[in-house]
Order: sequence, then structure tokens, then C-alpha cells
Amino acid sequence: GNPDQPDDQNPFDDFFDKFFGGQQGNGPIRQHSLGSGVIVDPKGYIVTNRHVVEKADRIRVKLLDDPPGVLHDAKVIGSDQETDLAVIKIDSDKPLPVAKLGNSEGMQVGDWVLAVGSPFGLSETVTAGIVSAKGRNIVPNRQFQSFIQTDAAINPGNSGGPLVNMAGEVIGINTAILTDTNAYAGVGFAMPSNTVVSVYNQLIAPDHRVARGSIGIMFSAQENPAISRVYGVGSGGVTVSAVTAGSPAEQAGIKVGDTIVSVDGKPVKNGDELVSDIASRKPGSKVPLGFVRNGKKQEATVTVADRAKLFAARLGDDDEGAEEAAPKESKLGLTVRAVTSDMADRLDIPAGKGVIVQDVKPSSFADDVGVTRGDVILEINKQPVNSEEDFDRVAAALKSGQDVVFLVRQRGTGRQDGTIFLAGTLP
Repeated sequence: GNPDQPDDQNPFDDFFDKFFGGQQGNGPIRQHSLGSGVIVDPKGYIVTNRHVVEKADRIRVKLLDDPPGVLHDAKVIGSDQETDLAVIKIDSDKPLPVAKLGNSEGMQVGDWVLAVGSPFGLSETVTAGIVSAKGRNIVPNRQFQSFIQTDAAINPGNSGGPLVNMAGEVIGINTAILTDTNAYAGVGFAMPSNTVVSVYNQLIAPDHRVARGSIGIMFSAQENPAISRVYGVGSGGVTVSAVTAGSPAEQAGIKVGDTIVSVDGKPVKNGDELVSDIASRKPGSKVPLGFVRNGKKQEATVTVADRAKLFAARLGDDDEGAEEAAPKESKLGLTVRAVTSDMADRLDIPAGKGVIVQDVKPSSFADDVGVTRGDVILEINKQPVNSEEDFDRVAAALKSGQDVVFLVRQRGTGRQDGTIFLAGTLP
């Protein structure tokens, strides 16, 4: 999981445009979009999906027991891109009935659930199913989207409606469907109620935004066992592949290659655990981190920053390929060239550091672990590769069956921000 997705590039947009019809305003076409919502406060506060309301000029709400034709105008109180949740409010002259939110942690795979909403405009539809899986991440690099998966029929129009347990408590907000045809295929996703509660409480607060903590590091989404073996920590922990300049992690002395093994004394098994712990902390709070460097355990205290502010400043979009030459190919399936000073300027990396990948042979080891043309390889198994000779020397020493970990700076991200580990075991 990459905690540092900049806010203006939302991978969810494509996803939702496909399933729920984008609402891009091209010319004066009037479009209607339909979704569902859940009343959570008698004063008229309603939770729904951000994609249901985000581009709307006007939002109108029909309540279940209203006479035909009665619609309430609603205003957006706040929305959160990371979880695709929004809070809207209608005015009512009498207290409204509210749904009770349950504890999504208490749900087990196999528990019966009901999904409520207006699929295809068929209002007040209830479908039944079971919890198919918990903790599903369906969109790459989306850090705060760990869904409940269900086979209760969820279709376009169910978005924002409740997923309810057998006690009648809302344990999720139906958010997405995953099919090739835009219609139900047995796989639907709901944002868990525990996430909904925390987002809701922040959206109705004076700032109307969700503040998430961050310490400014990156790591590989799937911690590959080869990484832990090369970096010497055995199992568990999160190995840092990049440290953002000026970030709390940098100020606390955390370096690339350190493996974070505990937060506040609690062991950390993987990146998701680390991110959800740090994200839930208030910006400005201090937290002790335990980490392993070169096999030795150390501690550092980090002051948590506000994630939105920490990452607002970064985004360079240089998509530069290298000029062609005919270098020789290594057993890794890569051809590389030294980084010229001109290239270093364009790519915003220190001159003389790393080699640029010119070509990757399909189905080779490099291709399998995810190296792509234009990546800059900075280290292989902790050894710096700053010239073609370095690269050839390090590559020549690698044997079949050996773990190989590349430290790679990917294209289109600013200095130090975009380095990740790509790892595997040589066939």
C-alpha cells in the first residue's frame, strides 16, 4: 500500500466512471445520478458515498415514508476522497428516525447480511447474502480502503446504502461492485462501519475534513520474504523504501533499508497495520518506533505529521526515456545505462547516482519482479550501482536461487519520494 497517493489523481475515478457513470460536465447536458444513504442523526445528517454527490449541482433526498413527490434539498457537510464517504444534511421539522451503527470488527465471514438501496432506481430494495471476506483491498495503492466483501446483490444505485447485520445494525456502507458488465456478479464491497464512524465524526467537526497522520515513508505493498532476508530481520516488519525529504521520519533519522518492527511498543506485521496505526494518530502527537538497521534493533521517536500537508507539495511529472544505445543484456533481463547529468536534472535525482533501465526483456526475472523501462536502479542487494560497470559487477555475482532486492526510483515522482523495493528469488 502506498500511503502517498496525491489527492488530485484518484484511481477510484476510473473505477467509478466505469460502474456508476462519470458525471463530467461537458456542455449543458443535465445528468441525474442516483444513490442511497443512511440517516445517522435525528437532525438530518446522512452518510452516503462521495461519488454519489461529488459533482452534483443539486442534491435532493427522498425519505422512505415521504408522500410521493416530496423531496428534501440537501447540502454537503464534508467528503473524504480516501474512503469515498460523504456526509450530507437535510432540514426536517421533526426528529428523523436513525439507523444504529454496529461494530464491523465483530462480523465474521459467513455471517448473514442484508444490503438496502435503490439499484437501477428500484427504491427500497433489500437483498440478502453473507460476508464473503473482510479486509479486501480492491484498488491498488488505496490505503484506507479495506472493504467487507459480500455476495448480497449490490448494483449501481445501491451506493451509499447500508449493509445490515441480523440485529438490524449497519455494519457497512455499500460502496462498489466489481464486474465486467456493470451489473451484479456476486461480488460487492462495503466500507466497514468502524471506518464510517471515524470519518463521519471528523467530517461533521468544524474543519469538515479527515486529518490522517503520516510519517513520510514508503514501502512495498507486498512485503516480499526476499526483502526481509536481505535486510536481515527474519519475518514481519515493514522495510522502508523511501523517506520523504523534510518528513517526520527523516527528522527522526529513519533511513531507506530500515525495517520498522513496532509502533508504541506494539509489533507491526505489515504495511497495512503500520499505516492504519499512524493514520489514526493526531498530527503533532509523538510515537516511539522500533526498527532494525543492519541487524541491530534501535528506537526513534517520531512526531506525526498531517498527511495531506506532508504530500501536498510533491509531484513532478517527468516522463523521460533515455536516448538509445546498444548495451548488453544481463542475466536479470535488463539493459541499463549510466545516468548522465542532463538526465539527472530532468529526472530530479542526484547526478552520478543509479543506472537507468533502458530495456526489460519480457518474461525475464526483472520483468517478473516489476522493473520497467525508465526506472532508475539505485542499489541491488544493498550495493550501490552508480555506473554500468557497477551494475555488471553486482549482477555477475548473483547466483540462481539467490534473493535479489532492487532499490528502484520510479518515473514521474520527485527526488527520494518514489523509491521502492522490487524483489524476488533468481530462478
